[in-house]
Amino acid sequence: MASKYAEAGVDTAAGDLAVELMKAAVSATHGPEVLGGVGGFAGLFDVSFVKSYSRPLLATSTDGVGTKVAIAQAIDRHDTIGIDLVGMVVDDIVVVGAKPLFMTDYIACGKVVPSRIADIVAGIARGCAETGTALVGGETAEHPGLMGIDDYDVAGAATGVVEAGEQLGADRVADGDVVIALGSSGFHSNGYSLVRHILAARGVPYTEHSNELGGVVGEVLLEPTRLYTTPLLGLLSDELLHGAVHALSHVTGGGIAANLARVLPVGSWVELDRDSWSPSAVFRVLAEWGGMDLTETEGTWNLGIGMIAVVSAGSAAEIIRRLEADGIPAWTLGAVSTTPRDFTGFEQGAKGVNGGAVRLVGSFQK
Repeated sequence: MASKYAEAGVDTAAGDLAVELMKAAVSATHGPEVLGGVGGFAGLFDVSFVKSYSRPLLATSTDGVGTKVAIAQAIDRHDTIGIDLVGMVVDDIVVVGAKPLFMTDYIACGKVVPSRIADIVAGIARGCAETGTALVGGETAEHPGLMGIDDYDVAGAATGVVEAGEQLGADRVADGDVVIALGSSGFHSNGYSLVRHILAARGVPYTEHSNELGGVVGEVLLEPTRLYTTPLLGLLSDELLHGAVHALSHVTGGGIAANLARVLPVGSWVELDRDSWSPSAVFRVLAEWGGMDLTETEGTWNLGIGMIAVVSAGSAAEIIRRLEADGIPAWTLGAVSTTPRDFTGFEQGAKGVNGGAVRLVGSFQK
């Protein structure tokens, strides 16, 4: 006889099966620091190594992937959305110069479909493995009556560590520093409400093949977020480049200028040269379908820049070379100035941070 809980729409057996299906992927992210394995009430992580730090600072971040999950649900493909989650959470950790240690995830759904949950978690595990982050725990919650049976949302949180005095930020940025763009793989996980609005208004289904986009619309839009943590940690740990990276900005919600302004000191400014890059077809096509110029999307989409580094002028060329050797397109966007000027037309700080001033100038490459 079915339990009253099952009659109410919650299938605990399906939840148990989902855990069994994801165990191998999660365990693959565990090193000797992880204690207890999968399934405990809390994850345990041995941080004995921080005794070698003079003053270890813990860094933490939490995020989700927004309405990109609606596209995954629409085309019934769920193995990449977890990579996006890691990108949104873990790449915020490295922005302060910290090494990520461990992550936990949370999946809320209308109905637990074990294979679907396992696919989502497998993506999270792949992202964690790529960034050197242990996936130490998580929760899957079934919400019948609150969410549709095929609906779900994902969120996560991560913790990292950095030595006090080694953290990156606006206090390190100086006049003449070079601003470097790190290329994105696409929209990453921001601006999808606008993307979905454009497609709905145009009547374009996610399952349609688009010659302009070069593939099935939904699959193109599910391109996973590029992960920057490992290459950036490589730069930060390189003795020859010690101290060369002054600040990092993760280009997420709010666009390019606003996110860079958050990591610049008050009174400094940067003009970013649009002519230094050409946004890829996915941005151009969606903007055209929405009846917009690319410049109208700058506060919403990353337009091909997923991370920005502010570095010493003498190290910029070597940093670009190393990033490109790691498979990340990188180029010079502009330079920091502290010369007094009128900031009309600039973005100045964002999300409660009273930072520097940034604006984009010129025209994009064709």
